[in-house]
Amino acid sequence: MRRLATTQADFDARLAELLAFEAAQDPGVDATVAAILADVKSRGDAAVLEYTARFDGVTAATLAELEIPKSELQAALERIPAARRSALETAAARVRDYHGRQRAESWGYTDADGNELGQQITPLDRAGLYVPGGKAAYPSSVIMNAVPAKVAGVTEVIMTVPTPRGEKNDLVLAAAAICGVDRVFTIGGAQAVAALAYGTATIPQVDKIVGPGNAYVAAAKRRVFGVVGIDMVAGPSEILVVCDGSTEPDWVAMDLFSQAEHDELAQSILLSPDEKFLDAVAASIVRLLPEMPRRKVIKASLEGRGALIAVRDLDEACALVNRIAPEHLELSVENPQALLPRIRHAGAIFLGRYTSEALGDYCAGPNHVLPTSRTARFSSPLGVYDFQKRSSLICVSAEGAQKLGRVAVELAEGEGLTAHARSAALRFRS
Repeated sequence: MRRLATTQADFDARLAELLAFEAAQDPGVDATVAAILADVKSRGDAAVLEYTARFDGVTAATLAELEIPKSELQAALERIPAARRSALETAAARVRDYHGRQRAESWGYTDADGNELGQQITPLDRAGLYVPGGKAAYPSSVIMNAVPAKVAGVTEVIMTVPTPRGEKNDLVLAAAAICGVDRVFTIGGAQAVAALAYGTATIPQVDKIVGPGNAYVAAAKRRVFGVVGIDMVAGPSEILVVCDGSTEPDWVAMDLFSQAEHDELAQSILLSPDEKFLDAVAASIVRLLPEMPRRKVIKASLEGRGALIAVRDLDEACALVNRIAPEHLELSVENPQALLPRIRHAGAIFLGRYTSEALGDYCAGPNHVLPTSRTARFSSPLGVYDFQKRSSLICVSAEGAQKLGRVAVELAEGEGLTAHARSAALRFRS
């Protein structure tokens, strides 16, 4: 794991190199995805069935056969161990409680001339939730994506989850039952994204697609944006820990591992003004790594994109945080609240030594779908607001038509738009 210090003459260049991530789509992946999208758009159910048989080894005569009935979701919920069911239900309840506080309401006011102005808030009609399947089975993703949609009032949530060779994951199905997912189809990949985006005879078109996936899913979401909304095109997972040197080194090392184990391209960075503490964390990493089942992935991640960075003080650490704009930020310091006003760019902020990022991934309450690759500079965590729309409300009074109309006429004539001007002027009193 590389060591850096802000006092190094070439620090800025080395930091830029560390943060660089090539997000450009692989041309081969993009070409394959484009062909699949076009085929599903053209042939609908038949194309989805063919790709599902080819890529997942699952054959069916009709797409309807690949829909999991609600009774099967409920059976999975009843089949899983009681402790795991309780954990899923607790996590869902906490996420529901947190997101219930995000829901926006319609509002309006009347100005001095009797014009009524405002905003109407309405939920999306239908949302599509993509959930990885096979080796990657994430019931937490079901909770984090389905719950805010339901809290927002989305009428129908349709989930797609691939089941390679017919392998279904009970935890994923149980989570769908707990979250009230309306329909579940055992399809995946770009073909699932296409079915949700364009609609088929069996799967209705959705308004927005959310949820993580592989490179093909990400490329498909990028291509269908505009036909439907999407949550984001996410990059590898990230964690940035700021520590004053007084947290247990093993705790911090394991927090760095928690993101590194996701992917060889995940990024784990520690900032501290205490060089001896950086040494201690480095020693913990060496000692703890052999114990980890995913040690090869963790090692590749830490060596390729990880760093231990010495800063002059916590003020400088905060400035670096804003440059890095991490997905997950841990402020593992004595008084994290004092640093909070200085943090402008971070997807989720974990305050204090006992607040491990892992709690945010599963059960704290806030959403774990977060901006990556420095996009926290301009975007936010997934939330209820992603499943609500805002419509402007304008009701002009007879008096308002006289006053506002004259303003509109003046501006329209200045822009050379005669019909605009006449449309407003026709409402003038003679």
